[in-house]
Parts: sequence; C-alpha cells; structure tokens
Amino acid sequence: MDLPSHREGVVYLQPRPMALSSGKLLLLPLLPRRKPPISLPCELWTQIFEHVLTGYPREKEDTSSTSLKIGLLLVCKAFKEIASPPFYSYIRVKRISSLQDLTGLLTEADRKWDSIRRIPFSAPGRWIRAMDLSNLLLDNEDEACQIDPILTRLFPLVPCLESLTLNSTIVLSRLAWESMANRDGVGNLRSLSGVKIVHPSPFPPRTEGSLLDVLRASVQLEELQIVGSGIEAVELAAATSDTDFQSCTMSLDLPRLRRLSLISMHSSAVMLALFNSSLPSLLHLTVTPYDDISIPTSLVPKFIETHGPKLASLHLYANKSWPTMLFPSPTTLLSTCPRLRHLSLENPLPALTICSIYPRYPLRILSIPRPNSEFLRVLETLLPKLPDLRIIRTRDSRWLRSGITGRAREAGVQGEMREWRRRLSRRGIQLVDADWKPGD
Repeated sequence: MDLPSHREGVVYLQPRPMALSSGKLLLLPLLPRRKPPISLPCELWTQIFEHVLTGYPREKEDTSSTSLKIGLLLVCKAFKEIASPPFYSYIRVKRISSLQDLTGLLTEADRKWDSIRRIPFSAPGRWIRAMDLSNLLLDNEDEACQIDPILTRLFPLVPCLESLTLNSTIVLSRLAWESMANRDGVGNLRSLSGVKIVHPSPFPPRTEGSLLDVLRASVQLEELQIVGSGIEAVELAAATSDTDFQSCTMSLDLPRLRRLSLISMHSSAVMLALFNSSLPSLLHLTVTPYDDISIPTSLVPKFIETHGPKLASLHLYANKSWPTMLFPSPTTLLSTCPRLRHLSLENPLPALTICSIYPRYPLRILSIPRPNSEFLRVLETLLPKLPDLRIIRTRDSRWLRSGITGRAREAGVQGEMREWRRRLSRRGIQLVDADWKPGD
C-alpha cells in the first residue's frame, strides 16, 4: 500500500498501486480540523503595549505595576522587541543607585552600538522620551555630589529626550548644562522643570550662561520651570542697589513656550533674557511676587507688565519657609492682564484696582490663601466688572467636617468663610476650599 497522497487538503489511500484498476479510499479525519490562530499585526501589538505601559496615571505607579512591566518583557523575544520602546519611553528614578545603573546600561549599549544597520542612535537610549528625577532621594552629601557627574554622562546618551524634570533641591554645574546643550537632539526638548539657580544675579555667571545655551537651542520648548534661592534678610540691603536692566539685550527665541514658572526669583540672567523675549504663545505664568520698591532689582512687576496682556492664568506663589518674607503684589494686575481667566493671589492680598477703559474682565476663577474682611470689601467693589466670576478658592483652608459644633463653625477662619459664602452666593459665586480641583 502506498503512503497517503495529499491533494488540495484531501488525503487518499491507494491499497493496490500495481493493479490495473486500483481504487482509492478517502481518508476521513476523526476530529474537526483546527483553525490556524490569527496573528495580530506588529502595529496592533505596539498599541496594546503602549496602552498597558503608559496608559495609567504615573503618580500612582508602585512596585506591583513596575513588576508587571518587567514581566511583559520576559514573556518571549517577540514581546521584548515590541514592548521595550514604550517601556523605556518614561523613566522615573527615585534612588541614586538606580540612576547609576541606568547610566551604566546606556553607556554599555552606546559602546557596542554601530551604524551598520543605519540606526541613528543606540538602544535603549533612543527610546527614552521623558525622565522624572523630582523624587530622587539623597541620603547624604556624597550622593548629592555624585548626581552632577552622572547626569553629565547621561545627557548625551538620550538624544530623543523631550521632557526632563529635575529635583529642585539639586544645583547642576556648568559641565552638566554644557553636556545637555551639546547633545544630539537638544532641539527636541519640550518640557524642562525643576531647574535650580542659586543666588540669582542680573549678570550671567558661567552656570546660567550654559543654561541659556540650552534654552537657545530648545526652540520647541513648551514648558519651563526655574526655582531660585529667594532672598534673605541679610541680602536685602545688597539687593536694593539700583541696576540698569535695560542695558542688557539678551533674548531667547521660544515661540512655543506656553507655561512658565519663576519661583523664589526676583532677578537672574535667565529671567532677564525671558523678559527681553517676545514669548508669543505664553498663556500660563507662575511667579513669586517681589515688590520693586523694597527690592529695586526685582524684575517681577516689569515681567508681569510686559507679558501680562496675553496671559490666561497668573499664579502668584511664594515658597513656605521660616522666617517668611512676603512682599506685596501689584495692585494693577487686572489692568496689566486684561485676559485673565484664572488669578491666584498671595499674601499680603493686594487692594486690586480696575481700569475704566475695560467694560468687563473675563476672570472666572480667583484663588486666595485665606479669606479676610478687608479683601472682601475690595472684592465687592470689583464684582460689577467681573460678571464671569464663578469660583473663589481658599487654597490654605478647608471646611470643617461634619460633627463639629455650630459655635466652632462660626469662629475664626470658618466663620469668615461662612460669611463669604453667604454674601457671594447672592451673586452666583461659589466659595470652595483647598480640596477643590478645576475639574470638579
């Protein structure tokens, strides 16, 4: 008997192959034929892994979610090849040892990389798009000294980096900023946060000069946050010397910058360059108020006056430190920023004035630290020109929980909040506490 012959998926048996008229028997399968598995295209697998690895709130990331990510890479080689780019796209480092391991991994990969396959940069360095170092823990001063040389080696190895969040307590040196400015792909940077500047000065030192080189090359930058060292009481006398800021003409070309934060900074070379820049897309500004009368070198009032006409939100923010030095805010904020929809004030609350040439202001949300009767009288005189005002938020106080006696609700800040709510509710304005969020 010959072996079975296959023809169009049908199997025949020929028991007498040498006979003149040999018959053929059809071989029937005992079980139904299994359908071949459907293979998903690589593009679909890529979207699935991107959703699993990056489609959740990053602030809720814990050890279990990290283990799940690593487990996906260990399933098979195909999964590792597809999941590696989204896995490395967002890097969040909390330990100096993890930062050292990451730098060593990228250094070794760059040493073995070659351009035979015409791939521009080595992996996984080219996959990193965002890096968050804001929660980096430092146990001692030795670890703080190690960060600067590590980042100096790390920055050139991540050419596709688009978002960088630094720890605002760490001051980078000139060499670190030069390695950032000279790396490939510096023009791809879109977000730079947590930059620390010590002892800001209108005259550009070397460190700020290197930072300015990074900003000059980052023409795609959309978000920038810089934290200064503030001003101490012993430095107040030195800061009262008059300085001719108009003699410096440094400027930056940042056409896409939308969000800018200058915290605890009254003047610096970077702030002066931003002051002289046009910044056509700037909509959100966060700045620490410094009075130009108390500190003649302060650029804050002039900065708000120059860039205020196009702002949609203005946040006056002062770091809580002891002893606290609070400087008054400009009283002409509504006139210099006529398009504001969200205004956040800082203590001491200014006696805001209105301009007669503007019939109404589009302000919708007003945020204050705590309510007081003096500012309530000022606010009631402004309400006729604030017809769109709907929310007033007290960001440093909260409503008492249920179960507190009525006498406690009428005392102190709670009593003032109840009085505000009673008088503002007549105009359709809601008073909310620190737990309220803009999305509520």
